[in-house]
Amino acid sequence: MAVSKEKLSALFLVAILAVMIGAVVVMASTLTSDPLEETLAKNEVVKTLLVINDGEGNALVTDIFAFYPPYNKGALFDIPGNIGDIFDKSLGRTDRIDAIYREKGMKTYVAEIERLTDTVIPFTIDINLDNLSLLTDLLGGLNVLVYSPVDTVTEDGERWLLPSGQITLDGDKVRTYVTYRLPGESDSDVDDRRQNVLVALLSAITENKKNVLRKKDFSVYASKFDASVDGDLFYKLLSLICDVNTDSLSPLFPQGMLRTTSTGQQLWFLQDGGQLIKDVIKTTLATLVSEEERGGSRVYVVEIQNATSVTGSARNAAFLLQGMGYEVLKYGNADNEMEHTLIVSHVGDSESLRVLSDFIKCKYIEYEEVKPLSYGNESSDVDFTVYLGKDWDGRYVRGGYTGKEEED
Repeated sequence: MAVSKEKLSALFLVAILAVMIGAVVVMASTLTSDPLEETLAKNEVVKTLLVINDGEGNALVTDIFAFYPPYNKGALFDIPGNIGDIFDKSLGRTDRIDAIYREKGMKTYVAEIERLTDTVIPFTIDINLDNLSLLTDLLGGLNVLVYSPVDTVTEDGERWLLPSGQITLDGDKVRTYVTYRLPGESDSDVDDRRQNVLVALLSAITENKKNVLRKKDFSVYASKFDASVDGDLFYKLLSLICDVNTDSLSPLFPQGMLRTTSTGQQLWFLQDGGQLIKDVIKTTLATLVSEEERGGSRVYVVEIQNATSVTGSARNAAFLLQGMGYEVLKYGNADNEMEHTLIVSHVGDSESLRVLSDFIKCKYIEYEEVKPLSYGNESSDVDFTVYLGKDWDGRYVRGGYTGKEEED
């Protein structure tokens, strides 16, 4: 029996409607997908941009917080506000990076930091000073180190008063600690202090995990954060942060040079045109997922010897490795010049040695027992001694020398 035109038209409309409904379902599922679950499913490091702002549109603290949930290991990468660059897309000029936050907002700010670091940052958490103060009191205070007592009065008549030592600050004192600036203090001095607050905040959150994650009270804590995810997703993100081992967290400061621009601004221009910070982040993220260090990362101690006639090589290499998170116990000139850069490992063949070797591209390695190094009345051990040879170009070892030729 022939099908009427009316029935064909109806069937056709039903088919179109079914396709449209299917498309809507697919789009809805895509839009409501859990980015955190996707990251965890891929066994990737979770990366979040943490910002503390003054409530008036200015970023006071900015860090990339990266952590690997399976091992509860984390790392902080300090993004100082005075980092200078040509921000063509966002500002159309050379300026401080925190000017982007002030003028363009968080979304553009994250995009520029991603470009600068060659790192995708899926999540953001922003806290203003008012909420930081309230959150501090909810957490029972923040434990910070005040190097010297503060007792001064601002031009506005506000008195800043802080005792010295390792102390627990309440919300009002934390606000003072973050905002005060004494005569003669540099940008780096202020940045160090603010970084201490961020580490103290993360430590306090982990220490108060039970209270923070208690379902009936969570909304009180959550309301103090302005995050890129909310509801159950933010609860999940914060629960992962609460499990991170914060004892060894030490923000990595990007190496560079302070320069004065034609407009009179003093900006921090990154070393190697920004390549070093990319290398540092890439290498550090790799160590977070390292099986060997799953019990918790520790700071490795390095000694650097300049075995060339190039003045300043050891000092510059020290800055380089400090930017990577190493403790440089000593640097200076070697007794003799060497053709090839050498790493002497005092900790055996390990993942930590591979990380250092890959970072400076040195394949010439020897192994020795740990030997104490005396400096005055002090005696300390080093994990690695690096002898800079003539194949060291200031960033990498060139040529790939392994030392095996001498054995043949």
